[in-house]
Amino acid sequence: MPSALIVDDDPDLQAAMAELVLREGFAVETAGSLAAARAVLAIRAPDVVLVDLTLPDGNGLELLSASEGPEAPEMVVISGHATLANAIEALRQGASDYLTKPIDLPRLRAILGNVARRCDLAEEIEGLRAELRGLGRFGALIGGSPVMQQVYEQIQRVAPSNATVLIQGESGTGKELVAESVHRLSRRRKRPFVVINCGAVAPNLIESELFGHERGSFTGAERLHRGYIERAAGGTLFLDEITEMPLELQAKLLRVLETGRFSRVGGEEDLPVDVRFIAATNRDPQQAVGDQKLRADLLYRLRVFPIVLPPLRERTGDIDLLAEACLAELNKEEGTRKRLSGAALERLRSYHWPGNVRELRNAVHRAFILADDEIGPRQLSDSTPLGPPPESAASGGEVMQVEIGSSIADVERRLILATLAACAGNKDRAAKILGISLKTLYNRLNSYKGVSAPAV
Repeated sequence: MPSALIVDDDPDLQAAMAELVLREGFAVETAGSLAAARAVLAIRAPDVVLVDLTLPDGNGLELLSASEGPEAPEMVVISGHATLANAIEALRQGASDYLTKPIDLPRLRAILGNVARRCDLAEEIEGLRAELRGLGRFGALIGGSPVMQQVYEQIQRVAPSNATVLIQGESGTGKELVAESVHRLSRRRKRPFVVINCGAVAPNLIESELFGHERGSFTGAERLHRGYIERAAGGTLFLDEITEMPLELQAKLLRVLETGRFSRVGGEEDLPVDVRFIAATNRDPQQAVGDQKLRADLLYRLRVFPIVLPPLRERTGDIDLLAEACLAELNKEEGTRKRLSGAALERLRSYHWPGNVRELRNAVHRAFILADDEIGPRQLSDSTPLGPPPESAASGGEVMQVEIGSSIADVERRLILATLAACAGNKDRAAKILGISLKTLYNRLNSYKGVSAPAV
């Protein structure tokens, strides 16, 4: 049932409006002042607020600024002294409609009818979203496993806010899709979603690409250049592989995050910017700090809300969904009706996918090209080296060479560091593969400080 809050200091009008709103199928609460209305709004947000402009303790427009955000109620302003200026000001400040006294009852019913329909639509959309999640889909993300359901829940929680997000996950797990999902569910969804891969831009160019530059700021700067930050104004900037950004540039980015201002290369003017930042890394962030690849203060500022994406080998139940979704896209693009055999799906499930979802999609695509009508194990074997599961190939098939005459301690050190590198810095997973406790692994790593990493 939709709900309404009526804010008016005239008891008779308040009672008459409450009766009408009740008859329209709304739950009703009333308040005779701004203070009483704020007390109600602090506990729960109704679907619509009908507020008089003139109240004993202030102007009804004050409630508009106190009720902002994606979950804010619709605000309908009521006035006994209607003027065009009042109406324009109310709408400018965010009111959805404007009524005059005496109340035009058909118009009020129409407003309430629109609110009720929007509430029904919102419930229907939420139901469809829940149904899609149950089927293993969340926007562009695919997966019905418990770990992915947890990721979906985190995205829904953080998207409406302006909090910075740090997405951590191995290469190929879909970090950019998560960032885009956060953007599309946010209030900034109609504004730009801009992506910069910090590892794909040359170190001597990344500052100019990120912040922009003034004309004449360096040789070849023949015109003003607006960087990624300016291009993302009002929207979201996704900083992929943030640990690849030079440390001195990380300091400048930190200032933007803390002040909301920046300056172009060669510029003297501080410019304001309204951008939401989302960053991603395939490294362990704490290890990146220890390796001096990431500033600790920037990590704390970016990791207001962390999202950790699981590797595909930890959600093998999603492999069928992902493979079938990829095949459906290919069939649609090519106008074909190819299918995956049961044996092919079994083969896909048995592989450990060190390249994660990206590798799976590529494998299905190659097998699709090789197959006529049905994709079987043979096409998969021809298209990708489907090797043994993680227990026997934990590091993706890499081999560590050991020289005869090496000490046991040196071999152990090299094995531990190589395994940790193969696990992208995930200490918990490395300890499980090595068959030692996490505490033992930490003790070993502490003893290796200052020792260079091994060659494999």
